[in-house]
Amino acid sequence: MKHLKLKTGFRASLSAVALLLAPAVITAPVLAPSVAYAQGAEVRYIVNDTAITSYDIDRRVALLKLMGRKGNLREIANQEMVDQTLRLQEIARLRVGANDQMVNQAYGQFAQSNKLSTAQMDQILSQAGVTRDHFKTFIRTQMGWGRVLQSRQQSSKRLSEQEVVAKILQQGGRKPSATEYTLQQFIFVIPASERGRTLGKRKAEAQAMRSRFNGCENSHALAKTQLDVTVRDLGRFLSPQLPPEWKTDIEKIRARGATAVKETERGVEFVVVCSTREVSDDYVAQLVFQSEQKADTNADKLSEEVMAELRKKARIVKR
Repeated sequence: MKHLKLKTGFRASLSAVALLLAPAVITAPVLAPSVAYAQGAEVRYIVNDTAITSYDIDRRVALLKLMGRKGNLREIANQEMVDQTLRLQEIARLRVGANDQMVNQAYGQFAQSNKLSTAQMDQILSQAGVTRDHFKTFIRTQMGWGRVLQSRQQSSKRLSEQEVVAKILQQGGRKPSATEYTLQQFIFVIPASERGRTLGKRKAEAQAMRSRFNGCENSHALAKTQLDVTVRDLGRFLSPQLPPEWKTDIEKIRARGATAVKETERGVEFVVVCSTREVSDDYVAQLVFQSEQKADTNADKLSEEVMAELRKKARIVKR
């Protein structure tokens, strides 16, 4: 097998992969003991009934080396694997994990950003002793953990009724208003096996349909003129509730308008605004005030706080 050399920036890209986040919320798989796939591996830790083996730790040591980390890599790997197990368990509990398609897409994008094919990426990881599966689990953990922290931030920012009333009084009794959007979503489905071959064609088809859009009452009939197109009636959203990945685009358009076409894990999509109206009531006030609050803790600090909670409650046995 031909050996591949690491390209410039590859190590930096590996270190930055923790920034990957997934937009969707689904059930994460339960982490299974590694003993089943590594003959001769010895169990080093038991974390809430999940085994971490010497095979797992060896793979993490190899990944740390590939990332250019310094220090006692064996000790760092031990701690990272315990933390990863705790994180995967919390991701599964909250049902905010990334599915295989999302992870594979992130893996492919990572390879592409380093001017590598996925086969070359597989080879580099194999040669380094990391393995594709270990790195994909690393990606899966980072994607899901971002969702855990996002959920924690949102819950910590909820205001009580008394706090909302106080803020309204501070504004002279005037309740804030927000725009309410009624939305639909057009999805041009692309099977994963056909993505490379048909992505350009499907984007062109989506652009053409977007230009023909003339109102939500005609959306479903319009979708029937094209194969593998789904229209979802998303319902009503107040401006603070808009999906983050679409919020900026939606707020730029008026009723009966459409966002730009975007590539997603499902294929290519765009969102249309059926109608808008201004709303002002107690619930709107609560949402608006919450959205105006600034997070008083950064992601790293919040992550460590949540991890400290998980470690305190966990049953961790070192073998």
